[in-house]
Amino acid sequence: MNISETNYSSGFLNQLVSIVGSKAVITEEADTEQYLIDQRRAYKGRTIAVVRPANTNEVSKITKLCAKSSTPIVPQGGNTGLCGGATPDDTGDSLVVNLSRMNNIRKIDALNYTITVDAGVILENIQKAADKADRLFPLSLGAEGSCQIGGNLSTNAGGTGVLRYGAMRELVFGLECVMPDGEVWDGMTALRKDNTGYDLKHLFMGAEGTLGIITGAVLKLFPKPKDIQTAFVAIRDPDAALELLARARTNSDDRVTAFEWISRRGIDFTIKNIPNIRDPLATKYSEYLLIELSSGHPDNDLRTTLEELLNIAMVDGLVHDAALAENKGQAQDFWRLREAIPEAQMLEGATIKHDISVPISNVPLFLSRAKKAVEKEIPEIVICAFGHIGDGNIHYNLTAPKHIESKSFFDHTEIINRVVHDIAVGLGGSISAEHGIGVSKRRELYHYKHPIALEIMRSVKLAIDPNGIMNPGKVL
Repeated sequence: MNISETNYSSGFLNQLVSIVGSKAVITEEADTEQYLIDQRRAYKGRTIAVVRPANTNEVSKITKLCAKSSTPIVPQGGNTGLCGGATPDDTGDSLVVNLSRMNNIRKIDALNYTITVDAGVILENIQKAADKADRLFPLSLGAEGSCQIGGNLSTNAGGTGVLRYGAMRELVFGLECVMPDGEVWDGMTALRKDNTGYDLKHLFMGAEGTLGIITGAVLKLFPKPKDIQTAFVAIRDPDAALELLARARTNSDDRVTAFEWISRRGIDFTIKNIPNIRDPLATKYSEYLLIELSSGHPDNDLRTTLEELLNIAMVDGLVHDAALAENKGQAQDFWRLREAIPEAQMLEGATIKHDISVPISNVPLFLSRAKKAVEKEIPEIVICAFGHIGDGNIHYNLTAPKHIESKSFFDHTEIINRVVHDIAVGLGGSISAEHGIGVSKRRELYHYKHPIALEIMRSVKLAIDPNGIMNPGKVL
C-alpha cells in the first residue's frame, strides 16, 4: 500500500510538506524501505512517512506538529545502529525523522580545539575537516563512512580510540536538542569549565532519541598525530595481552591509541570471505593484538619504543611474533583486516552477537568462562570473539555449527544471551559496551539493571517526554 493513502494522507502530510517541502517528505513504499530496515536486517517497521529536515528550525516545527497530534517520532541518522534503535515498529503510526540533510560543519575553532557541526554530518567528514585544520577528531569505528554524528552521540559510540581519548561522552562540550514539545534547548557551549548546575548534555547522549532529537554539537578536537606506529602481534594468551598493555602504556608515556584483540578464527573468516586480505604473519597463532602508538611530535622515536617493547615481550614469552607497519599502506592493511571481521563473520552463517564490557583485568576470566559455558549449551558452537581489549570491550560473537540450521540456532538466542551476560555482569561488567539498547536488549536491560536505576530512568523519561512520543519502544 502507498503510505500516502493512509489516514495521515490529508492534513498531517500536507503540514509536513509546508515545513520541509515536498521532496523532503517520502511516502512511497519503495522509497521508504531503506529507512525502515536496521543494519543487521533483524527489524523492519512501517511509518507514516520519512521526513528529512534541513535545519534545526524545521526539526522544531516537525516536532511541534507531532506533539500536537500525539504522533510518535523515530529520530534517525545514518541507520547504522546494531540494536534496532532507529527502526520504527510495525504499527505504521510513527514518523521517521531522518537528519541526513543536516550535514553542515558550522565552525572550526582550531585554537579552542573545537568543531561545531550539524547532527547529520557523517563521522568521516568530521575527521577530514579536523585533519584539514591540523587537528584530530578521534572517534573511529567501522561505519565511519556512513554513520552520522547525531547517532554516535545518541548511542554514546565507542570505537577503537576509547583507551586514549574516551567514548563519545568525553568528546563533547555542548549540544543542541529539540525537545519533545518542539522547543529548542541551546546548550552549544564550547567551554571546558561551566559549573552552573546539571550537565544536561549527558541526558541525551546514550538516550537513543528517547528524550529529544540532537540537532547539533560542539565536539572536542586534539592535536593531529605526526608519528603513528602500528604493529600486528601474535600473543601467548589474553593474560599476556594485559601485561603487554600495561607495559605499553608505561613505556610510551601513555601514548597507546589502540589496543585491539583478535582471535585466529576472526582472521580465518576474513581471509576466506573478504577479497585482498592477507595474513600479516607467516605462522598461524591463536590470538593477536593490533597495537597503535601515536604522538603529536614527528621525531618522538615511537618506532624504537614499540620495537623495544615487543623485543622484551618476546624474551619474556608474552609475544610469539610481530609485524611492524613499514608505511601507512601496510598499517591500513592491518586495520582493514580487523574492521572486516564483522562482515566476514556474517557470511559464515547465523550469528548471535554480544557487545559486553568488563573491567580490563577481568577480560581473560570472561573469555575463559564464556567459552566453557557456551560450548556446554551448544557443543561445537563457533566462537569468533574480538574487540577493544584496551578498554574491556569484547564483541563476543557466536556462529552456528554447520550441522545446525539457522532457525534452530536462533531458538537458542535467549539462553545464550543469558549465559554470556550473566558471566559479564558477574565480573562487574555490562551487557552493552558501545552498541546501546535499542529494541534488541530491552529485555536484558530490565533483567540486569538495578530497579532503582530503572525507576530513575523512567522518571526522567516521564518528566521530559510525558506523552511518550520520542522513539517509543526503545531502551525503556
